[in-house]
Amino acid sequence: MLDFNEAAAARFAAAAPAARPGFMFATGIENSAPTIDGGRIRRDQLAECGHYDRWREDFALVRETGCGYLRYGPQLHRCFVAPGRYDFSFAEEAFDALRLQGTVPIVDLCHFGVPDWIGDFQNTDFPELFADYAGAFARRFPWVQLYTPVNEMFITAVFSAKYGWWNEQAMDDRSYVTAIKNVVRANVLAMHKILEVRPDALFVQSESTEHFHPECPAALAHAEFRNGERFLTLDLNYGQRVCSAMYEFLLDNGMTRDEYRFFMTQDLRRHCIMGNDWYATNEHLITGEGSSRWAGEVFGYGPVTRLYHDRYRLPVMHTETNCDEGPNGDEAERWLWKQWAGVMRLRQDGVPILGFTWYSLTDQVDWDVALRQQRGKVNPRGLYDLDRRPRAAGRAYQKLIRGWSEVLSRQGSCLHPALAGQG
Repeated sequence: MLDFNEAAAARFAAAAPAARPGFMFATGIENSAPTIDGGRIRRDQLAECGHYDRWREDFALVRETGCGYLRYGPQLHRCFVAPGRYDFSFAEEAFDALRLQGTVPIVDLCHFGVPDWIGDFQNTDFPELFADYAGAFARRFPWVQLYTPVNEMFITAVFSAKYGWWNEQAMDDRSYVTAIKNVVRANVLAMHKILEVRPDALFVQSESTEHFHPECPAALAHAEFRNGERFLTLDLNYGQRVCSAMYEFLLDNGMTRDEYRFFMTQDLRRHCIMGNDWYATNEHLITGEGSSRWAGEVFGYGPVTRLYHDRYRLPVMHTETNCDEGPNGDEAERWLWKQWAGVMRLRQDGVPILGFTWYSLTDQVDWDVALRQQRGKVNPRGLYDLDRRPRAAGRAYQKLIRGWSEVLSRQGSCLHPALAGQG
């Protein structure tokens, strides 16, 4: 716990003011919680990165950095005890502190994992159960306005039911489609439940932004399929008709016409901000046999995000990026400025970019192997290290926010989300 002596209090007061209309500068506190090893091991990143013991300090660092917004949420597997039973004891203390310091949370309710009693994303009861949980959270915290009900729906389904890395650890198309429809239905139903409590709620669909490049002519058909597949979760979430190849794929692997029509009849777009997550691993090279490997950054954030914006025509928020601090000490800082340049270019070209996020506040653990193995390796990609000392990227982000906040506030438009006071 922080010792809030007079010096600490002065430092806290001198940090960023509460979030106000303008550009949404954000960070996040990493709360991934999938299971591995057949469900025997839970990878709770809040625990592994020390947040449960140092959460007050972490919130003070958010303020110190200058971020008015925080991607953050309580762990579903800890809070959702049983059907209709919830333990919000830690969340109550943490969210009251965020409210007091004026930091606006973008609440992340499901980040890659579900409680043991639910099992995994193959459970067809999950969507309704999760929607009930989301409604209960909204009733307990009625002042919360911004939500990401299910984080990275595409990655959740791919890593759990296509690559076989997490949760159900499946590797077949039918399990994959089941995960997609359960995850997206959960997200949609949760939005409805939250809107019953908070009609002006806004939803930031933090989703991985992907592109697949054909390595040779024989790879063209494979790349075309994967570039259709990348849109599946957002298409269903936004009621956007999928292409014919994707429609056949869904129906061939267990989605019924009635299930598809459910997604196409939703009308939630007016409550949505399209969140795009971008890493150096988001572009892929496809071989003639259909296999893939990371391509590095070829097009970059701007051109790929434009493809998503052209498809959905929604306001955009850059909701995740990071890079490891390497031996030179400036690698992450260079990545930060490169991503920021991409954001600014999109704004100049007329794409309504509402915010930017460095994810996460602190270093992470074992994300170099996507949490698949419990190695305990620290990934140096936070604004602060796990001892809560600022990294070069943290100092650079603080400088960036100080330099750009006022300018971007003056350049705001009517597309900026209408945020109510936190009460």
